Amino acid sequence: MPVTPGPKQSYIRWICMAYYESGYNTTAQRVLDDGSIDYGIFQINSFTWCRHGKLRENNHCHVACSALITDDLTDAIICARKIVKETQGMNYWQGWKKHCEGRDLSDWKKGCEVS
Repeated sequence: MPVTPGPKQSYIRWICMAYYESGYNTTAQRVLDDGSIDYGIFQINSFTWCRHGKLRENNHCHVACSALITDDLTDAIICARKIVKETQGMNYWQGWKKHCEGRDLSDWKKGCEVS
Protein backbone atom coordinates (compact mmCIF):
# COMPACT_ATOMS: atom_id res chain seq x y z
CA MET A 1 0.00 0.00 0.00
CA PRO A 2 1.41 3.44 -0.91
CA VAL A 3 2.56 5.63 1.93
CA THR A 4 1.67 9.30 1.93
CA PRO A 5 4.91 11.25 2.32
CA GLY A 6 5.10 14.12 4.75
CA PRO A 7 4.66 17.70 3.51
CA LYS A 8 8.37 18.49 3.10
CA GLN A 9 8.88 15.36 1.01
CA SER A 10 5.85 15.69 -1.22
CA TYR A 11 4.72 19.26 -1.70
CA ILE A 12 6.46 19.46 -5.09
CA ARG A 13 4.56 16.37 -6.24
CA TRP A 14 1.25 17.90 -5.23
CA ILE A 15 2.08 21.23 -6.89
CA CYS A 16 2.94 19.50 -10.16
CA MET A 17 -0.13 17.27 -10.06
CA ALA A 18 -2.52 20.12 -9.22
CA TYR A 19 -1.13 22.20 -12.06
CA TYR A 20 -1.77 19.48 -14.63
CA GLU A 21 -5.12 18.44 -13.19
CA SER A 22 -6.75 21.86 -12.78
CA GLY A 23 -4.25 24.62 -13.49
CA TYR A 24 -4.56 25.42 -9.75
CA ASN A 25 -8.23 26.28 -10.27
CA THR A 26 -9.98 25.53 -6.98
CA THR A 27 -13.40 25.78 -8.65
CA ALA A 28 -12.61 23.56 -11.65
CA GLN A 29 -15.27 21.03 -12.63
CA ARG A 30 -15.06 18.51 -15.46
CA VAL A 31 -17.96 16.29 -16.52
CA LEU A 32 -16.77 12.84 -17.60
CA ASP A 33 -18.28 10.46 -20.15
CA ASP A 34 -19.82 8.32 -17.39
CA GLY A 35 -21.72 11.31 -15.99
CA SER A 36 -19.53 11.72 -12.93
CA ILE A 37 -17.78 15.02 -12.25
CA ASP A 38 -14.19 15.78 -11.22
CA TYR A 39 -14.03 18.61 -8.69
CA GLY A 40 -11.56 21.23 -7.57
CA ILE A 41 -7.84 21.73 -7.61
CA PHE A 42 -7.17 17.97 -7.42
CA GLN A 43 -10.07 16.95 -9.72
CA ILE A 44 -11.61 14.51 -7.23
CA ASN A 45 -14.30 12.34 -8.78
CA SER A 46 -17.92 12.44 -7.57
CA PHE A 47 -18.68 8.79 -8.20
CA THR A 48 -16.18 7.42 -5.69
CA TRP A 49 -14.96 10.18 -3.43
CA CYS A 50 -17.59 12.85 -2.73
CA ARG A 51 -21.36 13.37 -2.50
CA HIS A 52 -22.98 15.23 -5.37
CA GLY A 53 -26.51 14.07 -4.58
CA LYS A 54 -26.83 10.89 -6.59
CA LEU A 55 -27.59 7.64 -4.82
CA ARG A 56 -24.97 5.66 -6.77
CA GLU A 57 -22.08 7.68 -5.38
CA ASN A 58 -19.79 6.02 -2.84
CA ASN A 59 -18.54 9.16 -1.03
CA HIS A 60 -15.44 7.51 0.47
CA CYS A 61 -14.18 10.92 1.67
CA HIS A 62 -17.46 11.64 3.48
CA VAL A 63 -17.64 15.13 2.01
CA ALA A 64 -19.97 17.08 -0.24
CA CYS A 65 -18.45 17.68 -3.67
CA SER A 66 -19.20 21.38 -3.22
CA ALA A 67 -16.65 21.45 -0.37
CA LEU A 68 -13.96 20.52 -2.91
CA ILE A 69 -14.47 23.64 -5.03
CA THR A 70 -13.72 26.37 -2.52
CA ASP A 71 -10.57 28.34 -1.79
CA ASP A 72 -10.37 26.56 1.58
CA LEU A 73 -8.42 23.47 0.53
CA THR A 74 -8.82 21.59 3.82
CA ASP A 75 -11.42 19.07 2.61
CA ALA A 76 -9.72 18.67 -0.78
CA ILE A 77 -6.35 17.94 0.86
CA ILE A 78 -7.84 15.46 3.32
CA CYS A 79 -9.65 13.65 0.52
CA ALA A 80 -6.64 13.69 -1.84
CA ARG A 81 -4.44 12.19 0.87
CA LYS A 82 -7.07 9.47 1.38
CA ILE A 83 -7.04 8.77 -2.36
CA VAL A 84 -3.25 8.41 -2.31
CA LYS A 85 -3.42 6.07 0.67
CA GLU A 86 -6.27 3.89 -0.65
CA THR A 87 -5.45 3.69 -4.37
CA GLN A 88 -2.36 3.49 -6.54
CA GLY A 89 -0.86 6.57 -4.89
CA MET A 90 -0.27 9.65 -7.03
CA ASN A 91 -0.87 7.47 -10.11
CA TYR A 92 -4.59 7.91 -9.46
CA TRP A 93 -4.24 11.21 -11.33
CA GLN A 94 -3.55 11.15 -15.07
CA GLY A 95 -1.91 14.58 -14.87
CA TRP A 96 0.64 13.14 -12.46
CA LYS A 97 1.28 10.04 -14.57
CA LYS A 98 1.67 11.94 -17.85
CA HIS A 99 3.60 15.01 -16.72
CA CYS A 100 5.17 14.56 -13.27
CA GLU A 101 5.96 10.93 -12.43
CA GLY A 102 9.62 10.01 -12.85
CA ARG A 103 10.64 13.54 -13.83
CA ASP A 104 12.92 16.04 -12.17
CA LEU A 105 10.48 18.24 -10.27
CA SER A 106 13.05 20.59 -8.74
CA ASP A 107 11.88 23.51 -10.92
CA TRP A 108 8.49 23.35 -9.18
CA LYS A 109 10.02 24.54 -5.89
CA LYS A 110 11.69 27.64 -7.34
CA GLY A 111 10.52 30.68 -5.43
CA CYS A 112 9.30 28.66 -2.48
CA GLU A 113 10.85 29.36 0.89
CA VAL A 114 10.99 25.69 1.91
CA SER A 115 13.64 23.06 1.29
